[in-house]
Amino acid sequence: MARHIYSCPLRWSDMDAFGHVNNVVFLRYLEEARIDFMFRLAPGDGSPSFSGGSVVARHEIDYVRPLVHRHTPVTIESWVTKITAASLTIAYEVKDPEQVYVRASTVVVPYNLAEGRPRRITAEEKLFLQEYLDQEPALA
Repeated sequence: MARHIYSCPLRWSDMDAFGHVNNVVFLRYLEEARIDFMFRLAPGDGSPSFSGGSVVARHEIDYVRPLVHRHTPVTIESWVTKITAASLTIAYEVKDPEQVYVRASTVVVPYNLAEGRPRRITAEEKLFLQEYLDQEPALA
């Protein structure tokens, strides 16, 4: 099983009054990693995979340890834990080599923006996602 690796810079504005990355900011970090995974790594040159839109149906986050500002980016590992006909679940760890800060998961539903409704996952998308499939629970 492959994992997608995203290097996420920390911004000074990400901090809360206590000097930690704000809990809401972690959702932005997960979004950046998810977009990098689903759109930049979509299979094939010129492939329409994942470009038609998607919506988030659910987020689940466990905050393991505070993350404070530093100049070194944090690593976000992403992988797929579930694929259905019309949704997928992506798991994440926001971490350094020795420390996990956040474990999370997101249920994503492919969406047809033109028609204004959910759509099924294509065969090409499923093939791509299966490379990252690990059916271990996303949150420990």
